[in-house]
Amino acid sequence: MSVTNQPPKLPDTEDARLAHLSATELSRLLANSPRTQRARIHLDDTDLILPRQAISLLRDLLAEMAQGNAVTIVPTQAELTTQQAANILNVSRPHLVKLLEDGEIPFTKTGTHRRVRYQAIIDYKLLRDQESHEKLDELTAQAQEHGMGY
Repeated sequence: MSVTNQPPKLPDTEDARLAHLSATELSRLLANSPRTQRARIHLDDTDLILPRQAISLLRDLLAEMAQGNAVTIVPTQAELTTQQAANILNVSRPHLVKLLEDGEIPFTKTGTHRRVRYQAIIDYKLLRDQESHEKLDELTAQAQEHGMGY
């Protein structure tokens, strides 16, 4: 699967409504059948057997669509360009390159081009978010110690 630079399309009102109904029903079915490992889907006179993980991902995708969000699927082992990685982190490409060169995020080089694994970007993002939450907790604790009403 390739990663594209094209933004995903936002669902229209009818698609969002249908996605909400489908996500709700899939959630109910998954909750009521916790040990079921496969699901049978009948589509255009064809029966498909899907693994439970695919059904769970479909439910999550539908839940996002129901909220009006566009969705992109990226394999965790996908290699991204520096621009794609920067877009995911919501930083500039030069800033991302600095993070790569400083060893903050692992990368490989193909000729002169840097490639970053999607999972490395997500790991960095999770670590950055965790550090931000810890700093905010520290600031909140200091504000409480000083009676600032937080």
